[in-house]
Amino acid sequence: MLPAEAVRWARELETPPGAGNLPGSASGVFVGRQDELNELRRLLTDEGEVAVTQVSGTRAIHGLGGIGKSTLALHYAHTYRRTYTLVWWINAAGTEQIVTSLATLATRLCPQWAATTGVQERAAWAILWLQWHPGWLLVFDNVEDPGDLRHCLGTLPDGHHLATSRTATGWHAIAPTMPLGLLDADPAVTLLCTLALGPKHAPTPQQRQDAVALAAELGYLPLALEQAGAYLFETGTSLADYRDMLGQVMDTAAGGIDPERTIARIWHHTLTAIERRNPQAVTLLNAMAWLAPDNIPRALLAPLCPDPRTLGEVLGALHAYNMISYSADRQSINVHRLVQAVLRHRPATGSDGYSPGRQDAEHLIQQAAPDEETNTPWWERLLPHVVAVAESAPPHSPATREMADANYAAAQYLYRQGRDAHTIPLRRAVLAQREQLLGNTHPDTLISRNNLATAYQEAGDLDRAIPLFEAALAQREQLLGNTHPDTLISRNNLATAYQEAGDLDRAIPLFEATLAQCEQLLGDTHPDTPISRHNLARAYQSAGNLERAIPLFEATLAQHEQILRDTHPHTLISRNSLASAYQEAGDLDRALPLFEATLAQREQLLGDTHPDTLVSRNNLATAYQGAGDLDRAIPLFEATLAQHEQILGDTHPETLVSRNNLATAYQGAGDLDRAIPLLEATLAQHEQILGDTHPHTLSSRSNLATAYQEAGDLDRAIPLFEAALAQRERILGDTHPDTSTSRNNLAAARQAAEAVQQGSTATSTAAADSQQSSTAS
Repeated sequence: MLPAEAVRWARELETPPGAGNLPGSASGVFVGRQDELNELRRLLTDEGEVAVTQVSGTRAIHGLGGIGKSTLALHYAHTYRRTYTLVWWINAAGTEQIVTSLATLATRLCPQWAATTGVQERAAWAILWLQWHPGWLLVFDNVEDPGDLRHCLGTLPDGHHLATSRTATGWHAIAPTMPLGLLDADPAVTLLCTLALGPKHAPTPQQRQDAVALAAELGYLPLALEQAGAYLFETGTSLADYRDMLGQVMDTAAGGIDPERTIARIWHHTLTAIERRNPQAVTLLNAMAWLAPDNIPRALLAPLCPDPRTLGEVLGALHAYNMISYSADRQSINVHRLVQAVLRHRPATGSDGYSPGRQDAEHLIQQAAPDEETNTPWWERLLPHVVAVAESAPPHSPATREMADANYAAAQYLYRQGRDAHTIPLRRAVLAQREQLLGNTHPDTLISRNNLATAYQEAGDLDRAIPLFEAALAQREQLLGNTHPDTLISRNNLATAYQEAGDLDRAIPLFEATLAQCEQLLGDTHPDTPISRHNLARAYQSAGNLERAIPLFEATLAQHEQILRDTHPHTLISRNSLASAYQEAGDLDRALPLFEATLAQREQLLGDTHPDTLVSRNNLATAYQGAGDLDRAIPLFEATLAQHEQILGDTHPETLVSRNNLATAYQGAGDLDRAIPLLEATLAQHEQILGDTHPHTLSSRSNLATAYQEAGDLDRAIPLFEAALAQRERILGDTHPDTSTSRNNLAAARQAAEAVQQGSTATSTAAADSQQSSTAS
């Protein structure tokens, strides 16, 4: 019961328009939320939203801690404060805080009475004042339990109520909700650059690129972007360096950032609330921190809970606080990647050396990994999480045989799918684990080192592959002897890597030694001997020595057809290689039928997008081009390039080969407008990835020069022809066919330039270099 005088003051006291207690200004950077701001205004003023279980003009914003709920509410309050009689910000973490905030309103409006009475009476007076004076806005910030608002919403119908909450559940009978999502990429990058560099500083292209990467790593979470921007601006740290130390700085408050409002602190409070509600939920979230952030199968998480009901309750607690989200069918879970980063960087708490959740994540992977030969759909769902656990291993994390076996099984599955380039993080983890468990020279460790080198080679990273191959060969020679079968395999693999790097002077002697030892030790028909013969033939072909290459290819194909079978992968490789040698020798009548047969068999046996199928499609297109049949060549080149870009990536060596070959086909068809940009891009990528003197780089340089010449741009063509000739003379020798081609091309270009200077017309034709893909076993 309030005294009569207090009731009179509640009825008679007025406030100036826009009065309130907002906790901060709205003068900071506010980007990417204008649509949400407009929608919030519409919903709060739309009387059509009224329902029996809802209060007119009430809206609840919910989302992950740091998503920008309070910032949006504050910006709304500042934007529209002049349209309200009063704007009052209420700490709504619990009923006591709500009562205290209302009592503060009474102290602000009626200090002469409020100073003499208690908190409950002052809160009651504030409610009475709000009932007498419509048109206000109450902002209930950080609501922990939606039920705490029932009394206020039921007794105060004549204003707007705006609530923010980390919890998404419990609102159905209280107020309609507005889930708040992450910022879009462009506004996130703009916000980060503005805060980190200052509003008057335009980012350089490199800074913009680094900001794009960092914003993505921060998951476009507004508070994380704000925290990062303030830290970068204050410390002068580069965007790239901040990204490298991300997990370490999520609890660091720079100038202008409340220490209690860092991402790590906010989520610590959230985790504390979740643990009070369901301790098992925190255990599950810690394990999910080490998995891939998206599409975590419920079935993968099941071993951490005794039954499906418990799993549902645990996930429900995490979802209620927006720490996870569900897929449309609710059978997969998503976790914000920054939540994972914060959780992963907590120190190990036990004597076993494991960070929280790490051991649980490894056990989940070990239990879920199927046999490497079976269950393709489950492997495809599981693979991102196996890779994530492999890549996220902390330094000095304990190694286990079970985890090494699971990583190996996943890598072997990818290898059998023709995706060996994708096994690198798994192969790297297996090698580290076996080195720790078995030692540096154990046979299984040597196999792991060889497998990692092969994966790097498949990915086109020869700078990392070759040292590993060299180390593996040296160790096998020392431990097993010079003629052990495993030593021969290592010697062959190192020779193949040298060949791909364009270092034929080191590759050919190794191939010759390996073949001689295979013939002597294993016999002429042992499966490894035809492989060695085939690889030596390829090296001779790369050196331009077709007279020695073709007989070896023919012998290898005959042996493979006799010993293996017509459709065995090694037989298909031999057939493809012989066809490419015939083509290079100008014998298209024998090359084309072999290319066509190989492509048809690979499409049937391996599928349309297997790397070996792409090789065959490229080589058949090249043969059609050589035969002058561009109508059949160009569609094949276009399809091959699109598939290489999709499967292998934009800068993989095979993708560069495909891009070069499509460009030369366009060039042959007279379509220089499409050819020259492709050739320019290919040369730049070859120089960057393979080096200035790699055979493919030399071909790209020659092809671009030829295109410039055909376009009449001799000022750009001649320097490229000169560079290509000088490098081929130095690397391949004066009499190599490619050197002769470069010499003829340069002479023709100079002749054309002289003719232009003399005012006459000269016709000259330059030869373009095609690049073939051929798989070596």
